[in-house]
Amino acid sequence: MKRAYLLSGEPGSGKTTIIKEVLSKANKSAGGFYTEEIRSQGVRQGFQIITLDGKSAVLAHTSVRTPNRVGKYGVDISNMDKVAIPALRQAIQSKDIVVIDEIGKMELFSQSFKDAVIEALRSEKKVLGTIMLASNPWADKIKERPDVETIIVTRFNHSDVTEKLLNWLGS
Repeated sequence: MKRAYLLSGEPGSGKTTIIKEVLSKANKSAGGFYTEEIRSQGVRQGFQIITLDGKSAVLAHTSVRTPNRVGKYGVDISNMDKVAIPALRQAIQSKDIVVIDEIGKMELFSQSFKDAVIEALRSEKKVLGTIMLASNPWADKIKERPDVETIIVTRFNHSDVTEKLLNWLGS
């Protein structure tokens, strides 16, 4: 049985929604983080990190000035190091499930994040997360690991993916 399931798919396909639903139904402790859009008057301005224990910080925003950029967004990797990485390490130490949403272009600017992903995958914990659909040398190596299964999420397979993940978690 795989130790890690990573959901991939187009933006808006429901990857994070599936993770939240699975966590709400699974009778397991979970830690880590997910990302969420920051919107102002209906327009996406950036993304924030939200830990499962309620901490949050800006991951990327149109107003962030940094050499680390994805499209119009400046990426604040110091917030990855201050908020996301501690949440991952705490989950590795004390939770049943490590949630990593997401392994994407913005997050991969942080070497500490990459190290924490590898640490989670090497741990005995179950890892549930999302990973970028586009090809990326580092992310592709994660997808190819024998202990990782990548599931492509579409608008039509949510219930199947949710059921598979709940079975995997023994819920």
